[in-house]
Amino acid sequence: MIRLIKNNARITIKELAEQLNISTRAVEKNIAKLKTIGILERIGSDKGGHWKINK
Repeated sequence: MIRLIKNNARITIKELAEQLNISTRAVEKNIAKLKTIGILERIGSDKGGHWKINK
């Protein structure tokens, strides 16, 4: 997931789910974990923003 986000900071949860062959809910749970431990953060809005990897 980190690699995909690193390659495309504007990737959507739906696109991540499709590329990883998992549900969108599973992607949301993983993103929540990564945000909690400070590795990932969302910059901007849900529709127009992008992901930032902190580590």
